[in-house]
Amino acid sequence: MRFNFNDGTWLNEPANWRADEAALTLTTDEKTDFWRETHYGFTRDSGHFLTFPTTESFTAQIRVQGEFRTLYDQAGLMVRIDERRWVKSGVEFTDGEPFLSTVVTDGKSDWSVAQPFRELEDFHIRVTIKNGAMRIQASRDGSVWPLLRLAPFPAATRYEVGPTACTPERSGLRVQFSEFSVGPAITTGLHDLS
Repeated sequence: MRFNFNDGTWLNEPANWRADEAALTLTTDEKTDFWRETHYGFTRDSGHFLTFPTTESFTAQIRVQGEFRTLYDQAGLMVRIDERRWVKSGVEFTDGEPFLSTVVTDGKSDWSVAQPFRELEDFHIRVTIKNGAMRIQASRDGSVWPLLRLAPFPAATRYEVGPTACTPERSGLRVQFSEFSVGPAITTGLHDLS
């Protein structure tokens, strides 16, 4: 099911955004982020997140377009139970180039990065939650979906899911989200790239 972006609820609404049923465009506010404790010792819950409610199992996917140039510029999909249990996955700029990034948080955050492909100014991200497991896939074209991450994630009867963007080191990142859909959890094998 596709959503009208105007039907979502903001956690940390950005000062500048516009939306319709086809696309959401936002510009990040200054020093926004989601992180809990690990390595850095701080907790931040100030990133932009447009939330839509889901049930206990689902697959969500979205197209992300932006020019990621500054350390920790990031945008993608977030799934959230509460401020202590969430995941964000998408692009993040680090070490001088964009990577596909996932932060899984269950009390404390972990962080992983990968580069199955380097063209990250226009890409798709997909998250599936089912039976206490989270499967994250990324795609250049929305057709071929290599696995980015498989991890445990707390089972819940309800989640919030939607686009997220943060700029911990600056403001002014402009990101466009489109092709956002949420449906039943996919059940294809891990090595099925469809």
